[in-house]
Amino acid sequence: MRFVALPTETVRAYQAGGADANGQAPERKRAEGAGNPCRHCLGMIPEGAEMLVLAHRPFPAPQPYAEVGPIFLCADPCRAGGGDALPKMLASSDYIVRGYGADDRIVYGTGGVVATSGISARAEELFADARVAYVHVRSARNNCYQCRIDR
Repeated sequence: MRFVALPTETVRAYQAGGADANGQAPERKRAEGAGNPCRHCLGMIPEGAEMLVLAHRPFPAPQPYAEVGPIFLCADPCRAGGGDALPKMLASSDYIVRGYGADDRIVYGTGGVVATSGISARAEELFADARVAYVHVRSARNNCYQCRIDR
């Protein structure tokens, strides 16, 4: 199982002002508080640091299940996070953990809210279902995409 960040080439395009999923340039803001997770380095954007706010669709193409939503990114280039360990940005909250099929559509019955401590175990359970190709971790409060988990 591997936690996967947004692809670097996608992030660099956003950091250069490229259009988001809504066709708009990313907004530049200053991070406030401790709740600004970067979907590329998979860490928290430090308070006061410049960040991007934009609409992202973490799917290869539009279709009814291809949700678009707001995400944050470091405004300056950062190193891609990911790997076997739970990302730091998922350190303390509840998350929706949901399985998707090879057709990039929700596998019904796989979504549920879990605490940080249960994310990896829930993903492993979902991967036991042959219909699940990958898993999304999303905010339980706002449904914002956090990261992907691959087998």
